[in-house]
Amino acid sequence: MAAAAATAPEPWRAAAPRRRRSAARRPRRREAAARDPETELEADSGVVLRRIREAEEDLLISDFWSSALDTINRCLTKHLEQLKPPMRTPSDTLGNLHLDSSAESDVAPGSTPGENLVTRPCHLKCVCYGIGNFATCVIARNQLTFLLLFLEKCQIPRSHCWVYDPLFSQLEIAVLNTLGVIVLSENEEGKRSICGEPTIFYMLHCGTALYNNLLWSNWSVDALSKMVIIGNSFRGLEERLLARVLQKNYPYIAKILKGQEECELPQTSKFMDIFNDTSIHWFPVQKLEQFSMEIWAFREEPDYQDCEDLEIIRNEKMTATDR
Repeated sequence: MAAAAATAPEPWRAAAPRRRRSAARRPRRREAAARDPETELEADSGVVLRRIREAEEDLLISDFWSSALDTINRCLTKHLEQLKPPMRTPSDTLGNLHLDSSAESDVAPGSTPGENLVTRPCHLKCVCYGIGNFATCVIARNQLTFLLLFLEKCQIPRSHCWVYDPLFSQLEIAVLNTLGVIVLSENEEGKRSICGEPTIFYMLHCGTALYNNLLWSNWSVDALSKMVIIGNSFRGLEERLLARVLQKNYPYIAKILKGQEECELPQTSKFMDIFNDTSIHWFPVQKLEQFSMEIWAFREEPDYQDCEDLEIIRNEKMTATDR
């Protein structure tokens, strides 16, 4: 009996129903496609572009924007006066150097009549260095937004604006391409000649060597008189750095201090961290012509071998060639 009981089969149990995989957990074609790198890049680009539009709306209604526009207009008006052919009469010159109040058809999309600086006769170009990672950094995104609005107000086509930062991600390059500006493929270290074309350089919070390199690349009365630099205050650099350090490491900045005009952008509490220590620099011909021939004759390329804390990312190919 005991043996029979030991060999008796266990009571039959009904099998538990197999749990079906939740439809929400099953991968769908749409979700699989979202994991594709190109699709993800496109989706992320849309998010960044939306944030740029939001920053633009915020900037346009701020007191800072209207004040900054007035400052820019005053400086560019003075700068553009010296680019006009001498044959023009004063009335002709001033007629092309005011905030546009012409017909609505001449107003850039999204702008208000009377706010556009008429610069088309001068064919201005723009170069932007060091804008930063605007996809993740609010400060960089606001600086990019300011640049886009600045191009619109000055009627500079985005296709005439070159942008570079060695830290740009593939996402940021894709966004910039969508915005219509030209992304440079090589780190120029600021060593760009304007080649006789009036150019505005937008270089907020860049390393001091970048400004020094830019001045060296355009070290002549003709070139400097056709340039405008929006960036770190040169006067501020003079105040912060010892005179011997400025003259040794950044000689072109040290020399141009007496040949420039500088207007500081207005400061507001909301945008203090974004546009602090930022000025508009331009170089009047009358001041440049007072420099001695020796100053213009010295055109040694900066190397920064003994400079600590350079604050710029070097182009390794260019550095190796220099060696």
